[in-house]
Amino acid sequence: MTDSATGPAIILVRPQLSENIGTAARAMLNNGLTDLRLVGPRPDWLSDRAIAAASGADRVVLGAKIFDTTAEAVADLNRVWATTARNRFMVKPVNTPRTAAAAMRAIATDGQKFGVMFGPERTGLENEDVSLADTVITVPLNPDYSSLNLAQCVLLVSYEWYQTDDPVLPEQHMTKGAEPPATKEKLQHFFDHLERELDECGFLRLADKRPVMVRNIRNLFQRAHLTGQEVQTLHGIVHELVTYRHRKGKTHNSEN
Repeated sequence: MTDSATGPAIILVRPQLSENIGTAARAMLNNGLTDLRLVGPRPDWLSDRAIAAASGADRVVLGAKIFDTTAEAVADLNRVWATTARNRFMVKPVNTPRTAAAAMRAIATDGQKFGVMFGPERTGLENEDVSLADTVITVPLNPDYSSLNLAQCVLLVSYEWYQTDDPVLPEQHMTKGAEPPATKEKLQHFFDHLERELDECGFLRLADKRPVMVRNIRNLFQRAHLTGQEVQTLHGIVHELVTYRHRKGKTHNSEN
């Protein structure tokens, strides 16, 4: 019914129990997904418990890619969703698993790569993880009891992807011409460039407020779904502003 090569990467961030990795892999393969990525798993993650819990989805577990950081795990992706039940006080679009699946189908037809992040079983994703995502996925459940285990959450998202077989344009679909949105790696390079210069000019001088300011700036650009060319243009803008500031400073010093 679906091609795993075009489906979402499933990214488990700092998973705590190896059997949960196995049950998540089982949920993935139930719905034709095989791209499993693990961020900072425990040293014993590939245990007999993981293989037993996978219950036949061994190839998904054994084929998992391991990353040290969330940024590395999403670097090659054009779009990323983050699952969370808590209000993170960030300005981001919010999808249900069903509306997220429809959006994924639409961008899959453009050849874009995308993924969904899931946080640790006890604490969920950290704000720094969520800031790397374009969109948040929240599952509408009983408000008096909305707790899900990791495999259940992976199953819900994977199932909606598998069932949404026809590409449907989401309400906020944006045409991008011949070029897809920039990869997260390109965006991260731009963020590093921008934040380095903002530190240099003193804009991020308040240490206690810096993390929130950085997240807000990143979220602003994430919502724009920038193309690679647009990211290069922003690099150029920052470069020219810095060059102008330095040139103006030298002129001012020479006049004095």
